[in-house]
Amino acid sequence: MDTRPLRHADYRRLWAGQGVSFIGYQLTQVAVPVQVYDLTHSSFWVGMVGLASLLPLIAFGLWGGAVADAMDRRRLLIMSSCTTWATTWALLLHALVDLGSVPLILTLVAVQSVGFAVSSPTRYAIIPRLIPTGLVPAANTLNFVVSSLGTVAGPLIAGIVLGSLGFAAAYGIDAALFTAGLYAALRLPRLPPLGERTQPGLRAVIDGLVFLSRQPVLLMSFVVDIIAMVLAMPRALFPEVADTRFGGEAAVGWLFASIAIGAVAGGLLSGWIGRVRRQGVALIVAIAGWGIAVAVAGLARDLWLAVLLLSVAGAADLVSAVYRQTILQTYAPDEMRGRLQGVFIVVVAGGPRLGDLRAGATAAVVGATVSWVGGGVLCAVAVVIAGLLVPSFLRYDARRRPFR
Repeated sequence: MDTRPLRHADYRRLWAGQGVSFIGYQLTQVAVPVQVYDLTHSSFWVGMVGLASLLPLIAFGLWGGAVADAMDRRRLLIMSSCTTWATTWALLLHALVDLGSVPLILTLVAVQSVGFAVSSPTRYAIIPRLIPTGLVPAANTLNFVVSSLGTVAGPLIAGIVLGSLGFAAAYGIDAALFTAGLYAALRLPRLPPLGERTQPGLRAVIDGLVFLSRQPVLLMSFVVDIIAMVLAMPRALFPEVADTRFGGEAAVGWLFASIAIGAVAGGLLSGWIGRVRRQGVALIVAIAGWGIAVAVAGLARDLWLAVLLLSVAGAADLVSAVYRQTILQTYAPDEMRGRLQGVFIVVVAGGPRLGDLRAGATAAVVGATVSWVGGGVLCAVAVVIAGLLVPSFLRYDARRRPFR
């Protein structure tokens, strides 16, 4: 794995802070759907968790990206991170007083989504300002690996914590670990906007969307991710499948961690990723592999086999994520990067939430297995068709960029 970006102190602190805080964040991401399922015994309501966060994510992700192009990105990252932190404390208080209110949980999830929608595009727009352009693919790989490590450790810890200490303990650990990410943001240098300054309003958002619509390579990098996440994300089915097929809360931790286990393994062997120039073709192949692996995992009757197959899917997803982020960061000019990162976060975080809704609603009608397996198959077929319909994406060469 290429670790050269870690030689840059500001990036190193941001990376380490993200890694530590993301472990806690993942505890909350497991605790919320498990708590909702515990209260309702319904995968449909678990899917509604995704819907609750989707609308704020869309609105504030686009707006947050526009703000990131108009103000100091360090300041914006600190403000939005504090919003997320406060919501975690509210979830902790809700669990401590044992209200058991699903509407209140969904409301807090929506508020948390606001903070996430602003902080995430800001954080990723910062990265090309901290390191040389040639190290961006390696930095993105490191980011996704440390996030994946958190997605492995967090759910596994959550399985233990939820089984022995309860929901309040999971939220409390998240609140404590989040301080590492906040410290890293506070240590960043000032990062005022470069180039032409914009006003962070509707006009700036529209300008970013118009720019994106005229760049088929960038646009397709978003489309293929929507296909992957909406059609093939089985996450909303994990609580039900763990309960009915694999034995309960210990199994749910492994299911939530499995995709990230593969991403970590793939990241440790990722030195080749930066040498691939035909990144459009690589992206199509990676997403097709994701869909196939997810579909086969849905047929597994043993927990170890399901985890193994989902890990294969996770390795493919890591490759996909690195290329999508790299195409955006190196293709777009800096004065548009915040807004496009906003769109990226809406797609990356909104896609799985739509996938949760699709999986949960479909499972309520045809059952969890059909919802899981059918989505993976549809994903693999749809992404190949999409690639064939946009030849310029398949021809994209990372060595030739229109904006420098």
